[in-house]
Order: sequence, then structure tokens, then C-alpha cells
Amino acid sequence: MSVSDTAARRFTPYLPYFLAGGAFVIYAVWSLSLHSAFQSSGQDLGLFEQAVRAYADGHWPTADLKGPGIPLLGDHFSPVLVLLAPFYLVWPSPATLLVAQAALLAVSVIPVSRSAIRVLGPGRGAAIGVGYVLSTGLLETMTHDFHEICFAVPLLAFAGERLLRRQWGWAVGFAVPLVLVKEDLPMTLAVLGLYLVWQGQRRLGWATAAFGVLATVVIVRVVLPAINGSGAYSYGDKWGGLEPFAGFPVKLATLAVLLAPTAFAALRSPLAILLLPTLAWRLLSGFHYYWSPALYYDAVLIPIAFLAAVDGIGRARAAWLSRVAPICAVVAALCSTTVVLLHANQPRWTAEQQAAATQILAQVPDGATIAAAPRLAPHLTSRCRVLLYPTYPAGAEQPEWIVTNRPEGTWPLSVPEQEKRLADLTRTGYDVVAGNPAAVLLHRRSAQ
Repeated sequence: MSVSDTAARRFTPYLPYFLAGGAFVIYAVWSLSLHSAFQSSGQDLGLFEQAVRAYADGHWPTADLKGPGIPLLGDHFSPVLVLLAPFYLVWPSPATLLVAQAALLAVSVIPVSRSAIRVLGPGRGAAIGVGYVLSTGLLETMTHDFHEICFAVPLLAFAGERLLRRQWGWAVGFAVPLVLVKEDLPMTLAVLGLYLVWQGQRRLGWATAAFGVLATVVIVRVVLPAINGSGAYSYGDKWGGLEPFAGFPVKLATLAVLLAPTAFAALRSPLAILLLPTLAWRLLSGFHYYWSPALYYDAVLIPIAFLAAVDGIGRARAAWLSRVAPICAVVAALCSTTVVLLHANQPRWTAEQQAAATQILAQVPDGATIAAAPRLAPHLTSRCRVLLYPTYPAGAEQPEWIVTNRPEGTWPLSVPEQEKRLADLTRTGYDVVAGNPAAVLLHRRSAQ
């Protein structure tokens, strides 16, 4: 054996960690750059920061950007967010959430690439790892601010790896915390239990499946309605309105984006059964946003799909598949990176607009109550009480300050409607105290 071969063999065990480190840098730099360029949103990053900030302050997690005093645990059951509170105390910034998400997704690279290297060898295994790092589902997750499902990705990755190693107890141990991430994920735990039964682990499997089903029922039918006070699950209409054949081309594209990067090898593995719960509620729903691969919903599917593909390649014992799958993974990674980069950069504020917006936000005092446009809100949530503009001011909620970007786009209001809204505010109780080509700041007039 040559010196180079010996060095390569010694380096191979560290290759998954090298890939994970590279992934962390890519994810963190990408998401932080989008945020600094005012490409993040108050309805995602800002909303979750408000919840984490509340935890850090020792309070019930509320999100005023969802609605004044809305308990976020009644919207989605994600108590796992409390784990970010200690880090937020050290670094009270939306960047804390973005860096944490980058780290969690990067950690998931380790079990996926480790499994690929074990089955395919260092070269082809690393190619699968690169495909995973730059998969559409993970890149779109980093592009769309922050979401609680980032906790589920490494849990599913480690659980899937342990299933492939037939370490059943460890697999269940990694999967059980999914019940604290989001209310749809206990059903994935239930299906994991059925997988265990399939593999002959009947006692553990049935217990896991029963726990997953019971957790789903309790969370959706009891806990969430009790916390939100409505007596119902807030997203029940989106899950209940079944339209399996609506948007069929989009749904096919979603499946292709998920499975094609590994040459559909995942379909050769029984592990692919873990894809079914998430795919079911997404593709059967009548809510069209669930169908698309161009959002963050694929994130929890990506580790399962790649691990199932690795298992499928090993089961097939087909030389052509072990050669084709890594090539597909790299090609798909290049394509997804290109598409995500192009999509995220349009439309994007210029450096001058970013500086102008920053100048306006600097005039908002700490501790103020302010209604902010989605693009500006996450730049204020660490130091102000922030409501969503143009939903507020409304009713009893008349914040002292309002900040919005200059009329642009067509959501949530058309440009003429945005201009009329500003004109009405200046006529009925607010004065423009600062403005530039990027943003405008208003302050409520004192009562006469």
C-alpha cells in the first residue's frame, strides 16, 4: 500500500466532519448575507425570534408578529425552540437563530455522508454527501429564513443511520424528540415504529408506533386547541381539504426533485416508508404552498431520501447504480445551487437601499412598540415590540411607531393600496419623521 493510499484511509473517517464543516460555512454565510441584505421576513425569522426572546426572558413564547400576544405554542407545537434561549441570552440577535439553523442542518451531514462512505467508499460517498449538502430542500430552508423543522433534520438523519445499522434502540432514541419539534412529525415516529415491526422488532416497533399516534392525537386535538383558545387546530382546514389530483404537475416535480438526485435509488429501500407521512399531508392537502419543492417543507424529507438511497444502492448490488447515483447527486447539487442563487437574488435591494433602510431603523428607540413591514421587522425584533404592518395599526393596537419600505411589489397590498395606506395614516394620526428612497418612519401624533 502506497503512502498516499495510507493517508487517504486515515483521512476517510474524518471526511463526514469535513463535509459538515463546509456545509456550516455555506449555510451560515448564505443565510446571514440574505438577512443583512433585507431578504429575510418578519413572518418567519422575526416571528420565531420573538418566541425565542420570550423564552430567554423567562416568559411564555408569544409572537406579536403573528398577532398581539399570540401564544406561539398554540399555532405550532414546537417547545424545542426553548433550547435556543441560552444562546439568545449571549447573542440577542436574529443571527443567533440563523447560525443555529445552519449548525443543525450541517450536523445532519455527518450521518448521511458517513453512511454513504460506508457503502460506496470515500470518493462516491463524498459525492453523495456533496449532493446532500447542496440539495434543494436544505438550500431552500436556508433561503427561507428560520423554521423550527431545522431541529428535525439531524434527528431524522441520525435515526435513519441507526436504522440502517440495525441499532434499533438508538434509532428510537433519536426519533422520539420529534414530538417536540412540530405536530406533524410524531406520525413519522409512528411509521418508524412500523418499520421496526417490519424488521422483526415487534415489541419496540408497536410501542413506538402507538406512542407516535397517541402524541399526534393529544397534540392536535387537545394541546394546540387549548393553548390557542379557539378550541380547534389552526391548520386543520389545510390538512382536511383533500385535493389529491390538484396541482399534479407541481407534485410530480416535488417528487422528482426529492428522488432524482440519487437516481431514484431510495425507492429500492424499505426506509423510504418514512417519507410517506410528510408527503401524504403535503400532497393530499388543498393548500398549494405545501406542494412545491421551492420552500422549506422538503427539509425533513432530504435525510430520509438520501439514506434510503444509500440503502437502496447497497441492496441493489448493481454496479451501474453505484456509479450513476453519485453523478446524479453532484449534477443535482450544481443545478439546485444555481436555481436557488438566481431566485434569491431577484428582487434584491441595492447596497444604497440597504444603507438607507439601516439609517431609518437606527432612529427607532429601543423598547418601542412599532408596526413594521415584513422586510424590516426582523431587524427590530431583538430590541422592540414589533407588530406586522400593514395589518397594524388597527383597533386598540395603535403603535407609537410605524416603519415600512417604500411601496414595492404587490403583496400584501398593491402599490396604489400601499400609497393610500400611508396617506391615510398621515391624515388620521401619524407624522412622517424620516424618509428616504428605501423606507419611511412614522410617529403617532400626541393627543391634543
